[in-house]
Amino acid sequence: MATIKLKGIHKVKAKGRDYYYAWRGGPKLDGEPGSAEFMDSYNEAIASRTMPDTAKFRSLVVIYKGSPDYAKLADSTKRQWSRWLDRIADHFGTLSIAQFDRPQKIRPIIRKWRGTYAQTPRTADYGMQVLSRVLSYAVDPLGKITSNPCEGIKQIYGNDRAAIIWTDQDIKQLKTATDDKGNATCSLEVGLAVDLAAHTGLRVSDLVRLSWSHVGEDAIVITTGKSNHKREAVIPLYEDLRTLLDRVPKRSPVILTSSRGTPWTSDGLASSFHTAKTDAGMKGKDLHFHDLRGTAATKFYTAGLPERVIAEILGWEEDSVAKIIRRYVDRTAATKAIIRQLNEARKRT
Repeated sequence: MATIKLKGIHKVKAKGRDYYYAWRGGPKLDGEPGSAEFMDSYNEAIASRTMPDTAKFRSLVVIYKGSPDYAKLADSTKRQWSRWLDRIADHFGTLSIAQFDRPQKIRPIIRKWRGTYAQTPRTADYGMQVLSRVLSYAVDPLGKITSNPCEGIKQIYGNDRAAIIWTDQDIKQLKTATDDKGNATCSLEVGLAVDLAAHTGLRVSDLVRLSWSHVGEDAIVITTGKSNHKREAVIPLYEDLRTLLDRVPKRSPVILTSSRGTPWTSDGLASSFHTAKTDAGMKGKDLHFHDLRGTAATKFYTAGLPERVIAEILGWEEDSVAKIIRRYVDRTAATKAIIRQLNEARKRT
């Protein structure tokens, strides 16, 4: 009998005989490959996976993926969460929803799953974040369980990134590093992207689509992907930011371009940035592109923006801004900024 290829079929050989499963870990298929019995068995298995038992956890993942809450997430977040939702469904999918309503019983199971990612604590905590969101949705609005069993499980990545920034010295090291032949390891284009991030506080997904049309007479105004373009970031054109924009070559309607003169993609910029950081001997430094937002907070402050305004621009708590200012803005610069703010306040009264 002729064999056919179906997506996801998992074949296992045991005791000299071949066994077929709808997918790895899935139900065993009946009959010989290509037979009507085999096809019926396969189609039934796929249908059951597509439309899961409403009493099983997998159905919660399916419902959440189709929910308005999930639809509101930024596209970049959806790409990340989609992979995690699949992992979560594969791991917990066959458990009954009722089991998640028994915190003392299910929490050890959740911790054990988290432990499989213990070598990368930030990854483990990210997975927990996604799982927790599904379970919160099961509590409200679905009413499937009474409480979220993830609550009370502490994060294992203890580093508070709210107070981590790229200092001017860090940026200088990245941009001036050279290889054995004396060639710069950071391209002009990556350097400009780093500078613009450090002067605007924009996330990489917003930075790569920032166009000259977003630059007004007094401010940069751009909707943010994080808010699904419902919120605007308004960044005043302070002197250092104007100077930076003046030296960016206008190759495209989009401000930042790659060495080929084409707009960056988020992944392309992130990859080139990572390579430049590694080649600059900074791989061991716990610094990410996202940490340039903290750098922007210090530049906003020394340019005269109040902490409250900085918090609004970055979407942070005011306490987080104050923490960065205290740690990274030297006393002289901070004092001058405060005096300038006081003088401007007097002028308005």
